[in-house]
Amino acid sequence: MEFYQELENILEASTPEEKISRFYDFYELYKKDLLKTNNTTRPKEFKNPSYATFCTIVSPRDVPKRTNLTTKEGQINLLHAIAHIEYTAIDLALDICYRFRNMPKEFYDDWLEVAEDEIRHFKMIDELLVQIGGKYGSIPVHNSIFEASQRTAHSLLDRLAVVPRYLEANGLDATPQILKKLKTLPKNSILDNIKSVLEVILEEEVDHVKKGDRWFEFTCKQKTLSKDVYIKIINQYYPQGFAKLKTLNEQARLQAGFTKEELNQINMFKEKRV
Repeated sequence: MEFYQELENILEASTPEEKISRFYDFYELYKKDLLKTNNTTRPKEFKNPSYATFCTIVSPRDVPKRTNLTTKEGQINLLHAIAHIEYTAIDLALDICYRFRNMPKEFYDDWLEVAEDEIRHFKMIDELLVQIGGKYGSIPVHNSIFEASQRTAHSLLDRLAVVPRYLEANGLDATPQILKKLKTLPKNSILDNIKSVLEVILEEEVDHVKKGDRWFEFTCKQKTLSKDVYIKIINQYYPQGFAKLKTLNEQARLQAGFTKEELNQINMFKEKRV
């Protein structure tokens, strides 16, 4: 089995079951150093995300809202949205290994470990979704995260800035707000289970962002750039991105490698929000 070809096969798997099964087989061989590596091949440009075969893709504004979490419909919408994020995150972790080559082995160790975490997160959420009568793929989803991976396919520096240090870091801000809302609702077993799973995901996502920070700094040093370039990169891709942030989870971001100076800069953009 060849490392990059099998990653391509996993990325293109048309069902969650196939993707997860192939990944586990691949990962066992990887950890035993039993995979061949051919660095002469070129990574493929994926025109569609792997979930396009079983999900209806719509504009972000057309994705069903999860406003009333005391209802079954609201809970299914919430779980489906999180399942979609986690499933997309599996592909992001695999794609960074597939697309960016000739990196230190530790780079691939880190991102395959992230992929394994994201699979576990997806499975936990999917199990809850099935318990209350939902199914991943039954609700329309948006393509925004996949589009971010396409736009940064040319640059490892940009990919690391945009995906772990922006999109995933934003998740560190958003998840506590969901947990806060859940804690105000009447207790029931489903909501308690959702809270427990989200707490696990939040804790482990800090490490994912930290891995992104580590390799962002590594890549900056390779290019003799300062980490300050992060703000410039994000403003290029998301001109109003920082201004739209409602709350910063500063403690989690600091644990994940952000500096106080970066947080001060982000807060300045927030304060300029009209």
